[in-house]
Amino acid sequence: MRFNGLFFVLLLLSGVALATEKTPIRIGVQTTGTVAWELAVLLTLETDFDVLVNEIANPEAGKAALQAGEVDMIVSDWLWVARQRASGADYTFYPYSTTSGALVVPKDSPIHSIKDLLGKRLGIAGGELDKNWLLLQALGKQKNVDLSASVEKIMGAPALLSEKLRQNRLDAVLTYWHFAARLEAEAYRQIVDGKGILNALGINGNEPALGYMFKQSWVAAHKPAVKHFLTANLQAKKQLCVSDAAWKNVLPLTQTNDPATQANLRRHYCAGNIQHWGGHEQQAIARIYTLLRTLSDHQLTGSSENLPDGTFWSID
Repeated sequence: MRFNGLFFVLLLLSGVALATEKTPIRIGVQTTGTVAWELAVLLTLETDFDVLVNEIANPEAGKAALQAGEVDMIVSDWLWVARQRASGADYTFYPYSTTSGALVVPKDSPIHSIKDLLGKRLGIAGGELDKNWLLLQALGKQKNVDLSASVEKIMGAPALLSEKLRQNRLDAVLTYWHFAARLEAEAYRQIVDGKGILNALGINGNEPALGYMFKQSWVAAHKPAVKHFLTANLQAKKQLCVSDAAWKNVLPLTQTNDPATQANLRRHYCAGNIQHWGGHEQQAIARIYTLLRTLSDHQLTGSSENLPDGTFWSID
């Protein structure tokens, strides 16, 4: 059995030995992602499953590994699951976090609202079909602002966009939450986040943006172990938010030595903990799906007119 470098880092942080003869759960994990934080805590718990970590470079690599059968589970966006189900695949989604990206500007920027973006240079992580960019445009239209036509758009990787903002080569960035949190720790200012955009569009913004995804056929064959994994992972998340000792243990995985940045990452991470998951949240996501289908001219959502049945999995 082969394990990658991240797996051994997690073992060192947790101080435990390899588990044997337990139900294996192969999970794709980014070294820069928060899933690794929880696994460092989870590996200290007594469980009936064996977590096998497969290091992935980015979300797209994780989806490819899941489709190739190299991993059983990843954390990503529910939209991908919806597109896959629309094409006949049996992937399903269980909530992980409500944390979403944000629009960030320099502290002394004259930008204080969406209307102030007119004529400005806007960096957009994720490209033209980024969910938050589409929703921000919808919010702009409510305010009679055509953002797509009135801003200078620069698409790119979030780390590159952050650096351009620091160099004053951008006026604002719409970026992923952890990059926004790092910028905020450097005194940059948030205009609105994904939840705020949804609220302004009349949708409760507390729906999960990210979740665990796996094949429904796989989870049906391993349901007890998967239920125990998800429960243990929730316990690990809570530990990181209430226990300073647990948080201190995962600080090396935040990839920063700056206390302000570490504190801001923890605050945003904990703010994304799932409080409720049921029919109300699922109906709200169905509304978001319909909105994004229209905004993207079907490109983001795929062929299904409505959110496909089976997109969400229940732990019960």
